[in-house]
Amino acid sequence: MIKVLIVDDHRLFRSGVRAELGETIQVIGEAEDVDSAVKAIAEMQPDVVLLDVHMPGGGGQEVLRRVLGAGAQVRFLALSVSDAAEDVIGVIRGGARGYVTKNISGKELTDAIRRVSEGDAVFSPRLAGFVLDAFASSEAPPIDPELDSLTQREREVLRLIARGYAYKEIAKELFISVKTVETHVSSVLRKLQLSNRHELSRWATARRLV
Repeated sequence: MIKVLIVDDHRLFRSGVRAELGETIQVIGEAEDVDSAVKAIAEMQPDVVLLDVHMPGGGGQEVLRRVLGAGAQVRFLALSVSDAAEDVIGVIRGGARGYVTKNISGKELTDAIRRVSEGDAVFSPRLAGFVLDAFASSEAPPIDPELDSLTQREREVLRLIARGYAYKEIAKELFISVKTVETHVSSVLRKLQLSNRHELSRWATARRLV
């Protein structure tokens, strides 16, 4: 049995992952933020950590820094709603062995966990190119001050808006309320000095965030 720890700040999502994993996977614990993740990894010593990228306390990269920096022998598989290049590259450079998005099936996730536990690198098909491009070039990606002004959650909402998702669909995808989605959209519009979701879509498309 492969021992797995699920690290994600949404309880409902953690429960869903538990239900979807195959019989060869044993979920030995859960954590909802950076501090609880670091503590649980040290105490439970899982084979694989399913790691969300964005969560309270510094996100997945902070977990990687603290755990791997201490010399722990554990493998990480990032599991996130985000498919942004900067997120993928950030956690892979931090030491994760793979990165898959949350639309993955239970069977595919089980297989990804098994492969990571065996030492393979695993990526959702579209994301592998980001990693190859990043490590093939020594140049850092250009800084975009406007994009950097947005929080990680605002970026997630922005990408889904640009893909044509309705507010209710975004709320369901990100496990947040419709009111919270509206708050994030208003904040993004204000920060980028845009007027409506159509302008947001054009802005995101121009930066290849979709």
